[in-house]
Amino acid sequence: MMIENSRKIVLASSNPGKIKEIQTILRHYLIAPQSDFDVPEVEETGSTFVENAIIKARNAAEYCNMPAIADDSGLVVDVLNGAPGVISARYAGIGSSDEDNLQQLLEELKNFPEQAKTARFICIIVFLRHAEDPLPLIAQGVWEGRILSEPAGEHGFGYDPVFWVPEKQCASAELPAEIKNQLSHRGKALHQLKKLILEFGY
Repeated sequence: MMIENSRKIVLASSNPGKIKEIQTILRHYLIAPQSDFDVPEVEETGSTFVENAIIKARNAAEYCNMPAIADDSGLVVDVLNGAPGVISARYAGIGSSDEDNLQQLLEELKNFPEQAKTARFICIIVFLRHAEDPLPLIAQGVWEGRILSEPAGEHGFGYDPVFWVPEKQCASAELPAEIKNQLSHRGKALHQLKKLILEFGY
């Protein structure tokens, strides 16, 4: 690991919403998106969130020769047997937009009653000190809720407009960023990861 990069971490994502969220919580580190280094996308061949997060982090660390963070997160809906799951970002097909995926989900759930649409966001975040790191730091966050019949709110991204947050009685997309970061699956995983990184002395 290069000394000049000791406080800089490459993020295996170019999603602006995700970058902002992660940088807010890991504010003592400089989080650089992998697009800054022209890192090629890697195929997510894992069958679990953990496997895919490690694949993405290792790819970024290898190309940048520096520490890397990657998350794999998704929405798990009980009546859909866990779908969209690990393909949440491409639920409506390869290259699909957030809106495409959201509409696909609503279509799949249109015949289910509101109270039956229990769901949770899952987030696994991995930190690798270098590409060959045999002991990745792994953090997990879970956010329980259910799926609304139609979108609400202007904040957030992905499935946030249709994810009902029981403790706040609103959609995730209606929450201010600072509140969402305290409650969300990614927020929980990031706070856990921050603690792990500090304990490890990075």
